[in-house]
Amino acid sequence: MLPPEERLVGAQLQRYIRDQLYWVLHAPRQTGKTTFLQSWMQEINSGAFNGEDAVACYVNIEACQGMLIEDAMPTLCSTLRTQAEWQNIPAPELPGNVPPGTMLNNILSNWARLVAPKSLIVLFDEVDVLQDATMISFLRQLRSGFSVRGVGIFPVSLALVGMRDLKDYLISAKDGKPVNQGSPFNIKEDSAALSNFTQEDIVRLFAQRTAETGQQISGEALDYVYEQSKGQPWIVNSLFKRATMRVLDENSRETVTIDHIRQAREQMILARETHLDTLAFRMKNPTIRKIMETLMTGGVDFDLPESEGFRLCMDLGLVSIENGAPVVANPIYREILARQMTYGPQLAIPAPNFHWENADGSLDMDTLLKEFQRFWRENSETWEEKSDYTEAFPHLLLMAFLQRVLNGGGRIDREYAAGRGRMDLYIEYKEHGYIIEIKLIHAKQAAETVRAKGLEQLTRYRDTKAPSAPAYLLIFDRRPEAKDLSWEDRICWKKEGDITVLGC
Repeated sequence: MLPPEERLVGAQLQRYIRDQLYWVLHAPRQTGKTTFLQSWMQEINSGAFNGEDAVACYVNIEACQGMLIEDAMPTLCSTLRTQAEWQNIPAPELPGNVPPGTMLNNILSNWARLVAPKSLIVLFDEVDVLQDATMISFLRQLRSGFSVRGVGIFPVSLALVGMRDLKDYLISAKDGKPVNQGSPFNIKEDSAALSNFTQEDIVRLFAQRTAETGQQISGEALDYVYEQSKGQPWIVNSLFKRATMRVLDENSRETVTIDHIRQAREQMILARETHLDTLAFRMKNPTIRKIMETLMTGGVDFDLPESEGFRLCMDLGLVSIENGAPVVANPIYREILARQMTYGPQLAIPAPNFHWENADGSLDMDTLLKEFQRFWRENSETWEEKSDYTEAFPHLLLMAFLQRVLNGGGRIDREYAAGRGRMDLYIEYKEHGYIIEIKLIHAKQAAETVRAKGLEQLTRYRDTKAPSAPAYLLIFDRRPEAKDLSWEDRICWKKEGDITVLGC
């Protein structure tokens, strides 16, 4: 992986090393925060802090997860001492009979005296695990030493590192109330965030392997890595690793092509590695689920970007802003989250008992979608009552049906973003492409207007994606009065030029 310090904004790293600061580093999981802290600790301990000797210690406080103050503070102090010993740094004695509310302050003060005349710098990682009153106590104790910090007195610099900025922890700890900027928690000097890789970074990253082994990679493959990952460091590294060591033999020097990267992508998704599994687990959070549902359906929510839920999703790296619109952060995450949301329905859908291939091996999409219409008529009302995703239910059931039928024989690309009012699906099956666009008719909307807009959007999307691909517009009427109509009036099949429209 490229050195994380190369991805900090501007000259922040140099300023942190030069100045005596309390600061926050935040970024989503698997972006290089821990690597950065450990490399920075080594740099400081080699004499790079403000032109003077300093002692820096990396302290991972994950062991305190979910603990109350009376348990968290002794655990934190014990962890601090243990990790100092592991890193061959002078380790402070554990506090004696000291209340939990002053225990951290006590050990940090003793530690600063122990390493004097060198400055003490402490790099706290996984601060996310501290919650509510425990987080507040942690920050209060750091704040109490802030005004007197100095060599032999208290750490001159502290890093609080996690997925979210400090203000977000405080808002959460204060039951969602805004933080008083004059509060005792105002200890932060600055914040920094690790950025994703740029396309140039990705080129440089694989160039390291080329320099070591001579193995080349095509420009098309590099572009595809960036397109699928949007530079997310863990995904980039995983795609390269799988392509060069699993799709190809580890000792192979064959040029890596886009087909190798595509195979690596599918392997990674199916394997549900820890990082991707964690994203899927996040979908159980109702706040995150609501944001993802809004994005999937293309719903219009002017307050979305300012909502606490959207900020949480941003901090977790699940979403981003692209061309002024909120979107899922990258196509890999879109795939993982969509599969997570459709996994239950997919397992419940019976094995297909109809033939969906033409004689030339292409997909008989007409037959497939007519079968989906039948399935929708027989099952949708009952299944929707059990769904956690009421608004996105038509999208999810269609994707689950397609995934169940194709069963690995085809690939579905999903494109969606808030405010667009649609979802686009591009299905690849044995080198043939098919386009499906999903539109919803909501209350107070006219069916004719939604259909016309859908045809316009689908035509534009097809012209960009695959001009010769068969195209289908699926319209789901979500107006309350639609439930009173007969199924014969609710389901239809008609042609609009060369586009097939279902649900007229």
